[in-house]
Amino acid sequence: MEPEGSFLVAWATERMVVRMGIEMLAVAMGIPSAFTGFCFWLLERKLDKRQKAEERKDEARRRNEVIVIEGVNAAIALGEATARAVQRIPDTRCNGDMTAALRYASEVKHKHKDFMTEQGVDALY
Repeated sequence: MEPEGSFLVAWATERMVVRMGIEMLAVAMGIPSAFTGFCFWLLERKLDKRQKAEERKDEARRRNEVIVIEGVNAAIALGEATARAVQRIPDTRCNGDMTAALRYASEVKHKHKDFMTEQGVDALY
């Protein structure tokens, strides 16, 4: 017969093995989870950088469009002013081309203004 003390030692040893097994299992499960979490963090960081770069590019494109539109409006205004100044010179004989060009520039300017107004209203709603 075994003494009672040896049973307690065996029971305590068995309990430590079970406890160590659970701790090892927790560590073994934690490592892949930590690695996966780290990979997702890196991926999210990369996507955030890409999204910020795209936002900067979109803002630059928008500003470029505004500048181009302003340039077109300035060119039309300059053309109209030049045509009107040339028409006022007494010695100049303006043919119908100048009048037609002024009318066409005015039509295009108003079409563009109407389109931009429509786009502005659409953007609001």
